Amino acid sequence: KSFHRRIGGNVTPTRSYRPVLRGIKLLSSRSKSSEGGSRRRIRVGIDQYGLDPLQLTPMALLQWAVDHGAEGVHFSGFDSDWQRRMEVPYLKDLRAFAESERLYLEWGGAEHIPRDMTTWAHRDLFASNQFVAAQAEQLGSRVVRSCSGGLMRWDDAAPSTETLLRDTASSLMAQRDMLRDHGVILAIELHFEFTTHELLRLFEMCEAVPGDWLGVVFDTMNVLTMLEDPVRATDRILPWVVATHLKDGGIRAAPDGLETFPTAVGDGVIALVSVIGRLASSGRQVHLSVEDHGGTFHLQTKAPEFLAKFPDVTDDEMADLEALALRATRSAKCVPTDRALWPEICEERMGRNLTKLKALVAELEVA
Repeated sequence: KSFHRRIGGNVTPTRSYRPVLRGIKLLSSRSKSSEGGSRRRIRVGIDQYGLDPLQLTPMALLQWAVDHGAEGVHFSGFDSDWQRRMEVPYLKDLRAFAESERLYLEWGGAEHIPRDMTTWAHRDLFASNQFVAAQAEQLGSRVVRSCSGGLMRWDDAAPSTETLLRDTASSLMAQRDMLRDHGVILAIELHFEFTTHELLRLFEMCEAVPGDWLGVVFDTMNVLTMLEDPVRATDRILPWVVATHLKDGGIRAAPDGLETFPTAVGDGVIALVSVIGRLASSGRQVHLSVEDHGGTFHLQTKAPEFLAKFPDVTDDEMADLEALALRATRSAKCVPTDRALWPEICEERMGRNLTKLKALVAELEVA
């Protein structure tokens, strides 16, 4: 079924999670009285992308989170035209509903590499990032996820990583005061653009300090694709982590090198307990937002010219990755999901991921 969402006066049919959503008056299946002084320090929620095939509105996604026991939602971002049509009243409704259900909100839609990631032409990101930062401020969200969606190491026509780092630092420095004025942290996702080593250099170039205006969305599986061991990567970037995409996954040998892929929580080879323990020990509130999807990523690590694009990888870390690949090969559960099948299974698997992750967190808290 569908209902109509009001954004900028336009009416857009969209699937809802329930036949009718009545603003902020929906009742939660959770007991709010149990969330007072005993609220868990580690909160487990969902990332929007895992349920993207359902095409839920933001309000419907919040309701899905409530009904499945999630404690918050990390919005990865929307179609740019759709996002620009969300007006202040709609954002206030989202905030009021989230506050009534005690959900955390983390916003998305920002970018950090000032280039068209296809043509590599220069772009000015100030206005678009300011718009997204203002939306986050209206929502009461301190975190704005930034992702430029680049796969530059896989594109021979791309500028060098060092060139893109310099461009990014210059662009971000021009946005520093604006981001501070809106009270948000631009959280760069560990996607397929920069490694933790490179982000640390970027933050130094920007004269930034943790907790101010720049941070990181730590994706526990994406770091594998960037030839980083998840635990080592956590240790390197921990002071900068303000949000997560908590995702299990695998890595295994391929004819031309390696391939990586997400799995259901508990089916992969990522040491999630170790990563979560480190996040918990940071003394800061870092939410765990479950992400999952289908597909595989190919790494031509047998080609010297490709491996040279990861100059910070060490022999020791490669040995760790090879050990993870061996474990994955021996596991019947650690296998990729066909991306074409994801729309059919996304809802069930995201619900299962939530249950599993909450159990892992509970075990950590008891210990």
